[in-house]
Amino acid sequence: MTIWKKAFTLDTLNQTSLNTLVEHLGIKYSSFDDNSLSATMPVEPKTHQPLGMLHGGASVVLAETLGSIAANMCVDEKKYCVGLDINANHIRAMRTGNVTGKATPLHIGVTTQVWQIEISDERERLVCTSRITMAVMQHKKKEQ
Repeated sequence: MTIWKKAFTLDTLNQTSLNTLVEHLGIKYSSFDDNSLSATMPVEPKTHQPLGMLHGGASVVLAETLGSIAANMCVDEKKYCVGLDINANHIRAMRTGNVTGKATPLHIGVTTQVWQIEISDERERLVCTSRITMAVMQHKKKEQ
């Protein structure tokens, strides 16, 4: 049974990134299944910190991007999700290549969601683990 309440494709998700930080960092949604969403990001100068390694902030952007989009795909059209808290543990340094983040839910509730995002290198070694807590909000009714 799928967790998704909204229909989407990788193409439609990638279209949401145009002209955003997500596009600037080269993040691309790459796969999904009934219980997870994944995206890739290049490790190159625009995602490096001054010492030439993957910037921890870039990893957090990848994690927040995945957790936020995934959370929003798990609520009906009357609701939306916004981030409350994110943390990350940086495990392995990288200088080149690509990383892949995979977001899976730990909790999908009425008022909050918690997502785990594991970011791995091309050899499937853990680079960063992150957790994001999302608030589930109700769209306000438009006054007429």
